[in-house]
Amino acid sequence: MLEVAISGLDDEGYGISCSETHALRIAGALPGDTVRVGIDHVAQHMAFGHVKKILVPSPMRSRRPPCTDGAICLGCPLIAMKYHDQVEWKRQYILNQLRQYRELGDITVHPLLSPLRLIHYRTTVRLAIAGKHSDPFIGIFRRSSHDVFDLNDCPIHHPLVNRVVEVVRRGITKNKVAIYNPRSRMGLLRYLVVRVSEAEQKAMVVFVTAERSYNEIHHLAKFVREQLPEVEVIAQNVNSSEGNVIMGPTDHFLTTKHHLTERIGDVALMISPRSFFQVNPDGARLIYGKVREWAALSGSETVLDLYCGIGGIALYLASGAGKVIGVEVVEAAVADARRNASQNGAKNCRFEAGDAAELLEELEEEGERVDVAVLNPPRKGCDEEVLRRLAALAPRSLIYVSCSPQSLARDLNILKMLGYCCKEIQPVDMFPQTMHVENIARLEKSATIG
Repeated sequence: MLEVAISGLDDEGYGISCSETHALRIAGALPGDTVRVGIDHVAQHMAFGHVKKILVPSPMRSRRPPCTDGAICLGCPLIAMKYHDQVEWKRQYILNQLRQYRELGDITVHPLLSPLRLIHYRTTVRLAIAGKHSDPFIGIFRRSSHDVFDLNDCPIHHPLVNRVVEVVRRGITKNKVAIYNPRSRMGLLRYLVVRVSEAEQKAMVVFVTAERSYNEIHHLAKFVREQLPEVEVIAQNVNSSEGNVIMGPTDHFLTTKHHLTERIGDVALMISPRSFFQVNPDGARLIYGKVREWAALSGSETVLDLYCGIGGIALYLASGAGKVIGVEVVEAAVADARRNASQNGAKNCRFEAGDAAELLEELEEEGERVDVAVLNPPRKGCDEEVLRRLAALAPRSLIYVSCSPQSLARDLNILKMLGYCCKEIQPVDMFPQTMHVENIARLEKSATIG
């Protein structure tokens, strides 16, 4: 047990302090707190602990946070922080990442755009299931462990998600569905995936199981639909692997309907069990709107949407472009994108599946002219080869949508060397109460290059 003052936060949401011998990372602490902590794990020069008692609360600490379990759950490390302090912390984090590169010193970083809802915004969840059928736990893994923290009425989740979780919990007990034990490798039910369409106010439920076993899941699905008619899509996904990947390669539907439909503006998007789509529709609208504003399309341009997923941004830009080309490595996502294009009547969109660098090289060899390119890569950012191939196509402007300030700063530095200067960054608070922040960067081709 130690009493320490917390000086800051790291990028995972741990409070930072130090003892005479170790740097300390304290779960549940905020800058400005003085706390009594329990030490959980000691490494060579670093110790990890958790708050046992707040002795002097930080001025940043909210008197009435929306969750009383935040310090135990730790899924939302900022939930005890006043929102205006969250906004300032995220902006400073972005600026700190940019300062790592001397060439990025003249970028304008705008104030964060915040969604309308700061709680109950998350419409997609992937939850672990543990315990016994008589007392199931449905929630998230505790930090640095395989223990599942049971989530009841989570304030971040959409209300319909919480209702689904509560009904599934009762259904597991009523139908005595065996829960998978990773140590013994026995049991059936491993994960619960829930997706909600706000446009339809309907839900999709995916039961991830260790084997195909039909009978138990059939009865569980029947119970869920009887108790909650808003659930219109139910699927079983089989994942027999021993790793940490949640979903396996095959979905077996237990309903005639196989997808939900979400709307962003005038674009309708079909969402299937493994489709990538932003978990906060309000945040997605902010991002799509800013991308369309900065693309400044007049109706004749060719737009390239790199890492296009199910085609959301591509289709949002299609009405203002001459042609849109979407590129994505996941073939199932490209199939969804093509269906979405057909559903929206976007005949000027085409989607290609494959490695981004290779497809960019093919576009260059074909002499394809690209006016505007949108990048929306995963958290690790872009491979340098992808950025070089993209620069070779010489679009007049780039719009980079990023979920990692760290990889964004690295890639902006590379693009600066390739002749693309970042003019401004618009942060979007896609995930209030958490450490995460999305950014949209606008880049222009230097007049001295090419």
